[in-house]
Amino acid sequence: MRFWADSNQIKKYRDGQIISPERMRVIDSNAMALGVSDLQLMENAGHALVNVVRRYHPASILILCGSGNNGGDGMVAARLLAHETDVTVIYHNSSTMSLACKTQLSILENCAVRLLPVRCKDDVHSIKYLFSQSTLILDALLGTGMAGDVREPHKSCVILANETKLPIISADMPTPGIIPTIICSFHRAKSEGAENADIGIPVLAEICTGPGDLLMIPDRNPSAHKGIGGSILVIGGGPYQGAPYLAGMSALRAGADIVRVASPSPLQFPDLIHIPTKNEQVSEDDIDILANLCENSDVVICGMGLGPDSHEVVTKIAPFCKKAVFDADALRLPLPVAKESLYTPHTGEFTRITGINPGTEIHARADAVKKASDNGTILLKGETDIISDGNRIRFNRTGTPAMTTGGTGDVLAGVCGALFVVLPAFDAACIGAYATGSAGELVTKQTGYGLTAQDIIPAIPQILYRHIIERDP
Repeated sequence: MRFWADSNQIKKYRDGQIISPERMRVIDSNAMALGVSDLQLMENAGHALVNVVRRYHPASILILCGSGNNGGDGMVAARLLAHETDVTVIYHNSSTMSLACKTQLSILENCAVRLLPVRCKDDVHSIKYLFSQSTLILDALLGTGMAGDVREPHKSCVILANETKLPIISADMPTPGIIPTIICSFHRAKSEGAENADIGIPVLAEICTGPGDLLMIPDRNPSAHKGIGGSILVIGGGPYQGAPYLAGMSALRAGADIVRVASPSPLQFPDLIHIPTKNEQVSEDDIDILANLCENSDVVICGMGLGPDSHEVVTKIAPFCKKAVFDADALRLPLPVAKESLYTPHTGEFTRITGINPGTEIHARADAVKKASDNGTILLKGETDIISDGNRIRFNRTGTPAMTTGGTGDVLAGVCGALFVVLPAFDAACIGAYATGSAGELVTKQTGYGLTAQDIIPAIPQILYRHIIERDP
């Protein structure tokens, strides 16, 4: 049985009762990637709004629609309510109207609904009499995509709606400034006191990583300067010299600006800055210089290729790290702890640092990871990766059997490290796991089981930054 088919078990993996608009955008996008279209979600949201409106038996209703998908939800409600009451729709006639909202508007133009486009404050005030003539107002102006202050014509709509003292139902979340009687939230409440309506979002859109998670990566300012993507220090090598370089190149491909590799021997990677250690392995003689480098790096990635003999050095330099990804040979007791830590063990390493064998059953593994996440976020690698920060649990299903080849864990650590510069550890781990697995899937279409870790690295930006590549061809 698929692990998510047990509804009682999966409830504990879902987000809390209230989620942020940013998180909801991720879930919406993941749902669409799973095959639920934005139009279907909009239709379901419109039905949910109608169910709330019907409690009031309004003789007439005024529906205020923005130009985004929240406005589209209101337009669906208008179409459905037109069969049972007098409906007036005031909508923002914007050139930036979302495609789904445009679709709903084109349908609504064929219904028995009064449609009034507005573009500015004067347009709204020319029809302000309609506000007082209604018996109920539905606010579908601005939803989870809202950014910045409320501007015209929305601002005037908010003021006039509040002045009526009529019941106001807000769709998903109230437009800032409006005073709602009821908030009908979709999928999950975004604020205290909101009612919650199921709109058919698959549970995997919430508990598993997906392309929607990439929305959490912040855009760079056009005036960004060198170093804005972060300075990363990779500490590794000795017994296995190539490992830290795989991590370093992966970090660069994932968006890091500067990557230094502290290791015994240099390799021919001109994009990486080599910091030589004093001996053939990282040793006590290197502590002073490594501690200084750690303090001056945004993220430290440590452990790949070190061997067990360098672990005491790792534990001594860990407190100097602002943020650190600990992998491979850094995953030993005593566990190194940075100010913010992300651990990326496979099953054997997880057992080594916790004394717990998580087994193979997915729920038992998830419980084990959550309980063990006292010192930081853990990304337990496997057929299904499990990520937890001790509060939340997320699953990652991307990847391919071809990725059992050596070095793929080093690539993952590098990707997570670069993302850790701009994101919290939990989000960096979720997106890192998703992107690395997806890159492996992409490359495997050309290599089959002949995949190498180096093959994955060029594909990383194709997954992480596809929206930029497609936007700016």
